[in-house]
Formats: sequence, structure tokens, C-alpha cells
Amino acid sequence: MATSLTMSLKPIALLLVTLTIIFNVEAARFDITNRCPYTVWAASVPVGGGRQLNSGQTWTIDAPPGTAAARIWARTNCQFDGAGRGRCQTGDCGGVLNCKGYGAAPNTLAEYALKQYMNLDFIDISTIEGYNVPMEFSSASANCRRVIRCAPGNILSQCPNELKVPGGCNGACPQLKREEFCCNNSGANCKPTPLSRFFKDRCPDAYSYPKDDPTSTFTCPSGTNYKVIFCP
Repeated sequence: MATSLTMSLKPIALLLVTLTIIFNVEAARFDITNRCPYTVWAASVPVGGGRQLNSGQTWTIDAPPGTAAARIWARTNCQFDGAGRGRCQTGDCGGVLNCKGYGAAPNTLAEYALKQYMNLDFIDISTIEGYNVPMEFSSASANCRRVIRCAPGNILSQCPNELKVPGGCNGACPQLKREEFCCNNSGANCKPTPLSRFFKDRCPDAYSYPKDDPTSTFTCPSGTNYKVIFCP
């Protein structure tokens, strides 16, 4: 009986090993590095969660193919207790260290969807929900050369008065909550505004309003690895 059970388990074990190998080969690796001269609390959903990153530290996560609506961002000025409960001034995700949902604006966002249409990864940086930390989002594989940056030195100091918030420069939609900025029902009539152009002028490769796709969405072949750098 034991011998028969062992033999029946062998195909299952082999399948698990095979699936593990496939995942490791096809998963996209994200190296998230903090080059800011201060501590940030990196966040990543739906894969990763969150962790503290002191200056110079790197956090690596592996995201499986098919992962979509994914975001990576930095939280600033956080305080957490030993159970991982607390609060961040920017980018807070429900008062927990290990994020389960998106962060609160303002937060500079690295967004991605893996192995989508035509086996492509779609990546971007977005300032639609504002800006709190300079960011670079780049591919780290020889099969794709993409570098997206939003790292000007003047966004926080020149932030329009109506968008200024503690620790960052908020996006017009989360700050003012008007249809002209959020485009929830505007369809093709969604257009850039002077407030979105403030971000676009400083970060031309980043999303600045919801229909900014033509100049702000980039692709790489599925299986590409990536780097996200805070304060590049």
C-alpha cells in the first residue's frame, strides 16, 4: 500500500516541480531600490505587499504572468507598530505596512500588466494621483530597452496652490474630484487641463490624465525583468 501511494504521488510531485520551474522562468522580477536620502516604505500590489526601505536598500519581488492592474509606489513619513499597523503621510494603504490595496494620493505610481495582448507587458509611470517621490521605471533585460522617468526637481516647489498637500503635490482628480479631471464618464471628450499639463511638462513620459495613453504607455515582451528606483 505504501509503495503504491508513493508511486501515485510521484506524478503530482513532478507536476509541482514543473509548475515551479515554469513560474520562475516566466515570472517578472522587479528590483525596487530606494536611492532617496531618507527612508521610504515601498508598496506593491497585488504582489508583494510592502516593506521599509532605508536609503540604498533594494526589495525584490516576482510577479507571475497575467498579473494586471498592478502598482508599485513609495510611502513617506510612516510610523508603524510591531504588528505593522500605523499611518503614512503619503501613499498610505489603509494604515498597514503590508498593503492589500492601493495607496492614498498623492503617490507617484509605477503601473504594470504582464503578459497581456500579443504576449506583451504594459508599463507606465502615472502622476494622475499626484506626486510624492521621484521615480524611474525601466526594463532590466536585454530583450527590451525602456526607461521611463519622472524625476524633476521642481514639482513639489512649484506645485499649484490648489494641489498642494502635506508631503506631496496631489493630482487634480483626487484633490478636486471634478469630472473634467477624473473623466469617469467623459469618454473621448476627456482632455488635458492646465493642471494635468503642469505634470506633463515636467514628466513628459508619465500619465498626467486618464486618456494620456499615446505618450505614456510602453511595452516589453513578456518575461522581461524590471527596475523601479525611488529618487534616481
